Amino acid sequence: MKTIKVEKVTLNIGAGANQDEVDKAFKLLSILSGAKPVKTNAKKRIATWKIRPGLPIGTKVTLRGKKAVEILKNMLKAIGNEIKGSSFSENGFSFGIKEYIDVPDAKYDPAIGIIGFDTIVTLERPGFRIKKRKLRKSNISPSHRITKQDAMDFAQKVLGVKIK
Repeated sequence: MKTIKVEKVTLNIGAGANQDEVDKAFKLLSILSGAKPVKTNAKKRIATWKIRPGLPIGTKVTLRGKKAVEILKNMLKAIGNEIKGSSFSENGFSFGIKEYIDVPDAKYDPAIGIIGFDTIVTLERPGFRIKKRKLRKSNISPSHRITKQDAMDFAQKVLGVKIK
């Protein structure tokens, strides 16, 4: 029951108010992941950035299962399998990739240009369903939660990550 596994991997691009950039980000994520991304909308109005509620300002795609682990290993190769210790938190870790052409098997597309993106990894243990289920939701016991150190150990042992 203490074994840790990858629950999901989320790829995220924040593009801002420019709709052309959002469309490029959408196209890039569909190419990289092989899944259909969704557009994320603004919740607040920020006049200086020309953002209003409901305006698409980014895209994301969530992957689960074997596909998530395959994509995660590809993304880790892009950053040289090194992650800062400050990138780890309770229940997972995240890192950014500055240029998508760093990802193995990704080819440069002049229509997209150079875009960077974030990769967020969420970890879980067996039994975490009790906090999400519809009936009789319950909290995870403190001894069963995934701490920052647990996430670091998992990344080192299972994924072969070096921590800076």
